[in-house]
Amino acid sequence: MEDRRNFPRWYALYTRPRFEKKVEVTLQTKGLESYVPLHTVLRRWSDRWKKIEEPLFSCYVFVRIPLSERICAVQTDGVVRMVSFNGTPSPIPDEEINAFKNILERTDSFETTQYLAIGNRVEVIRGPFKGMRGLLIEHRGRKRLLVGIEQIRQAISVEISEFDVCPVADKNADARAA
Repeated sequence: MEDRRNFPRWYALYTRPRFEKKVEVTLQTKGLESYVPLHTVLRRWSDRWKKIEEPLFSCYVFVRIPLSERICAVQTDGVVRMVSFNGTPSPIPDEEINAFKNILERTDSFETTQYLAIGNRVEVIRGPFKGMRGLLIEHRGRKRLLVGIEQIRQAISVEISEFDVCPVADKNADARAA
């Protein structure tokens, strides 16, 4: 049976802020396949507007390596760590990286948004419910927000655009973890 550590897969590297392009170049210099999804944004300087390319995902570089080469990738200047779950590096399917490449090659009409999972605590940041907090309870093309009073176990839910909410830290979760 083939050793899975020698099979190249995509992994995410978490980098220092604004080191994404430098890390990508250094990884390629080391002979490692890497990818930083870039998009063009218009930024204002004190005297002019300028189009620049910025990473789509701040502080992340994707690298396609056999797991046995992990140390070489992680020891690159600017890399903080490899994204892992329970201490195990988490591979990213080729299809997901290819989907990002295809989207960025074919269109510039997209928006990035926070990744929100069901059960996340969120706050409404615009619209008639601005300032309300609750739990994200389902995805139906739009997001359904559950706003409730936990102590009496009563709640209402309302549909809100995913662009009108952002995740919030759960102070109670911090207290429970302590």
